[in-house]
Amino acid sequence: MNILLLGSGGREDALAWRLRQSPSCDALVAAPGNPGIARWADCVAIDPCDPEAVLALAAERAIDLIVVGPEAPLVAGVADVARQAGIATFGPSAAAAQLEGSKGFTKDLCARAGIPTAAYVRVDKEVEAKAALDRFSIPVVIKADGLAAGKGVTVAMTRGEAEDAIRAAGDGPMVIEEYLEGEEASLFALVDGRRAISLASAQDHKRVGEGDTGPNTGGMGAYSPAQVLSADLEARAMREIVEPTARAMAEAGSPFRGVLFAGLMLTDEGPKLIEYNVRFGDPECEAIMPRIEGDFAALLYSVATGAEFEAPRLSNETTMTVIVAAKGYPGTLAKGGVIRGLDAAESISGVTVFQAGTAKMDGELVANGGRVLAVTARGSSLGEARERAYEGVDAIDFADGFHRRDIGWRELERAS
Repeated sequence: MNILLLGSGGREDALAWRLRQSPSCDALVAAPGNPGIARWADCVAIDPCDPEAVLALAAERAIDLIVVGPEAPLVAGVADVARQAGIATFGPSAAAAQLEGSKGFTKDLCARAGIPTAAYVRVDKEVEAKAALDRFSIPVVIKADGLAAGKGVTVAMTRGEAEDAIRAAGDGPMVIEEYLEGEEASLFALVDGRRAISLASAQDHKRVGEGDTGPNTGGMGAYSPAQVLSADLEARAMREIVEPTARAMAEAGSPFRGVLFAGLMLTDEGPKLIEYNVRFGDPECEAIMPRIEGDFAALLYSVATGAEFEAPRLSNETTMTVIVAAKGYPGTLAKGGVIRGLDAAESISGVTVFQAGTAKMDGELVANGGRVLAVTARGSSLGEARERAYEGVDAIDFADGFHRRDIGWRELERAS
């Protein structure tokens, strides 16, 4: 079949890499893509949030399946328009994408369906938010109620930090919620509108600095599987969180079709939902794709069309992704730095370098974003995957880049 992949980041490079290996994939088109994705797909420079442009490209290329990578096209309703045109689409409708597009929507759904999550309150104005703080102990979590590209969340360790976060958000919808103690894990499930089947787990590192310090980012690295999410805890999270969500969305007339990414906190009381994303995570996707076996494209087509499907086979290997970011990230970025040595990195056994924020300029590969590269390695253990990943990172010549050296540190400490 002919597949159109929407997006231009490291997640989409990993998806393109895996889709192109699928026996059922005859042709792969990416919009707009990036230099890394161009290794696997024919890249076309259109706006993936423009439904008319997406439909025109799909018609021109006789597309059988559209795979939506990032959240913005989903919230913009691209999947709705594509389905109305009769094109199988992996990704939820705009109504179902509210699970990510509105944190307040998701919290209210959890309250109605009895899904375990943190206590919360929704507010619309700064003065209301400051008054609502009295209902919570410190630390407290402040969340902007909208798309935030993996950011937009403040874990305030003092009352002053909480008030600063509220002041920065200003008037507008936000969620104030209870701070949960525990360890975070990511669970990805395939949902076809009715059924929800677990796909894979991962853990990522949001903080920019070593030891999980500094401001939140879109993610500085990840590994899969998340050993801390045991088989029993995963089954419980599916039973108590993901499956009730799928049922609630279907009953509300907004069935979810695509991948549902549950950010979990593993508390003493069991898994609790932190938030949902309605697409593969980034950099979790880069860590998960090398573990998936079989015909991945056919699997996504089945989910998109509601055909019967089984949970995919996963490799027993462990994978680790280390993000190489542009200096200044997540603040003011250094752009345009030349990148060399990717071939040397990928000559290392088990290493693949996915490109996130890159561009071609005067024949050179250069940085063109905050997170620039996702160096991913497979190994028989997390320790071996880590060793290979950092060997790959060290083979790359990118003077304007930086990375963390401690991805996976919690799990490695447990293992030792």
